[in-house]
This record gives sequence, structure tokens and C-alpha cells, in this order.
Amino acid sequence: MSSETVTSTTTPAATPPAATTTTTTAVNLEQVAYFLVTGASRGIGAKMAIETARKFKAGSVVVLLARSASGLESTRAEILAVNPHVTVVTSSVDLATASKELLNEILDKSLGKQPTDRFGLACVIHNVGTVGNIGRKATDLDDRTEWEQYFGTNVFTVAVLNSCFLRKFQSVPGKLVINITSKACLVPFQSMTYYCAGKAAREMYFRVLAEEEAAAGVTVLNYSPGPVDTDMTVDLQANSNAPEIRDYFKGLRDTTTILTTDQTTAKFLHILQNGLFKSGDHVDYYDH
Repeated sequence: MSSETVTSTTTPAATPPAATTTTTTAVNLEQVAYFLVTGASRGIGAKMAIETARKFKAGSVVVLLARSASGLESTRAEILAVNPHVTVVTSSVDLATASKELLNEILDKSLGKQPTDRFGLACVIHNVGTVGNIGRKATDLDDRTEWEQYFGTNVFTVAVLNSCFLRKFQSVPGKLVINITSKACLVPFQSMTYYCAGKAAREMYFRVLAEEEAAAGVTVLNYSPGPVDTDMTVDLQANSNAPEIRDYFKGLRDTTTILTTDQTTAKFLHILQNGLFKSGDHVDYYDH
């Protein structure tokens, strides 16, 4: 009689799936914050500075950068009118040529002797932006100096300031970087070569940043504010070499469908506070 070894196998009970941890990007603005905004003297930058600063707790520091000293003072006065418990620092600076040393000096002076770890949130809004030469087509843009000046303001100094900012506030638990971008970084628009190229380069920089710095607690939002009634869109309507662009903005104004700075700022804050974005994503006004 032969013997046979039988191996008995027991099928284990189904293992429940591991619990997934969802990371929210919702930002609590109601805390002590360090808040820096570029291009804060007018338009979208001024309105975002005012309405965001409205929410901060006493002891927060708000830093406003732009070329126009008078425009910055106007924004400062409006912030203090809605939140007198914050400190507002202004610095008139040309971001086309600002060096790393100058930017670090601005950060240091705004802090005084305050330690950075007293802040729960460090937030920067990179709003500074120019439309560039819209009177000529791409094939006519052959001036290297003009290219360098455009990218200096809209890309190079933005990246340098961002590095200075994150290095200075690396000990702060919540680090929020906001890039004011545009549909023009995704879609080509006639007469807007500089603007489209600059916005595309700038947004990709911030998308890489989001990937690299996620573990360091950095959250990035690329916010596209939509077509807003600003000096920039007035310039495009009046001076673009493309009739389609001039007609587009004229049509928005004629039908009063062009957005206001109040509208786009309210949507921005809604997206931010409700976490309606993944860090690094391009989020448009019309997405929500």
C-alpha cells in the first residue's frame, strides 16, 4: 500500500483593502501668517492681497512688492482698513533686475527680529507679470535684449524669489506657493508670443517644484484667473496686432462678461480654502 502525502492548504479570508490616506490641499488662512504678494500695487495682485489678508490672525506680516510706491501704499491702506491687526510692509522694487541679495534683504527687513517659526503659514503669490510686445508677430521678435528683459521679469526673478522665500521659511509647517498663470500657457494666442512663452516656462517651473517639494510640506497652486478687467487686457484690446484678440476683449467688455478682480479673487479663495486642486495643477477660474 503506497502512502501519499497530502498537503492541505487553507484559503485565507479576504483581506480588507488597506486604508488610503487622502491628503487635502485645503488651506486654513485663519492663522498667523507671513504673506508676500508681487505685483501688489493694482489689479489682481492688489485685490488678492487685500481679500486674503482680511482672513489672517493678529501678528501676521503682509509684504507687498511692485514698482509703484504710491500703488503699494494704496493697497497697504486697504489691507489695514479690513484687518488692522496685521503688519503691512511695502517695497518698491523692479523685479526685472532684482538680485538674490536684494530679495533676501527685503525678506530679512520685513521680519525684523521675529523668528520664522512663529508663523503657521508662509504664503507667496507670484502675481507679477507683463504682456510683452504685442505689436509684432513671433517672426519679428529678434531682439535678444528684449527677450532677456521679458524673461527676467516674468520667469527668472520669479524663480529666484521663490527659492529665497522657501529657504527662509523652511521651518514653517505650512508653505503655500501660488503662481498666477494663464490659459495662454496652454493655448497659443496671436500677438502674445512673449506672454505665452513666459507663462508656459513659469508654470512648468512650479509644476516641477510641486513634485520635488511635496515631502517638505510645500503646496503649489497654478491659478488661471480668466479674462479680467485689468490694464493688461485694456492694452491687448487697444494694441494687439491680431484683430481676433482685439475683438475678443472688446466683445467681453461690450457684453459685460469680462471678469472683475472681485470675482476672480473670490473664486481663488474658494478653491484654496476648499482644497479644490492637486498640488502643482493648473486650475482655471472656469473649472469650478
